[in-house]
Amino acid sequence: MIAQNFSNHTKIVPAFHFFVVPVLALNLVRAVYWPIAFLARGGHIALSPSAVVGIVLNILVAVALLLLAFLARLFALGVQDRVIRLEERMRYERLLAEDLKTRIGEFTISQLVSLRFAGDAELPSLARKVLDEKIKERKAIKQMIQSWRADFQRV
Repeated sequence: MIAQNFSNHTKIVPAFHFFVVPVLALNLVRAVYWPIAFLARGGHIALSPSAVVGIVLNILVAVALLLLAFLARLFALGVQDRVIRLEERMRYERLLAEDLKTRIGEFTISQLVSLRFAGDAELPSLARKVLDEKIKERKAIKQMIQSWRADFQRV
């Protein structure tokens, strides 16, 4: 495995990003394009109420499938963030100074998720800075990390 850092830590799932999403997006484009092309060629005279219902249903199913794919990904990421929150709180109990341990409840999920990449030696000072300066943006926190702690088990 290559060393992980800020510039390469995002995870691409080829089956999802390069197959499922493009196929579902193409299906939506086809569901919208086909009736428009049909009508543009003068096919409006043959449209019965059941044909209109079929067209609308095809578009709705295409939208629903694409939305389902994105929601499934978001739900998995949400569960992952909850597990990270638990793991990091346990890690903080082990690594932080007493005055910071009392502030563990102040960390947001975004802060905990971002700080998980900080090495053990760097975590206490970075955690203090994040809390004291109220830094909330994941990207900004990750960019402050000098000693990157890889996470290869992400969803």
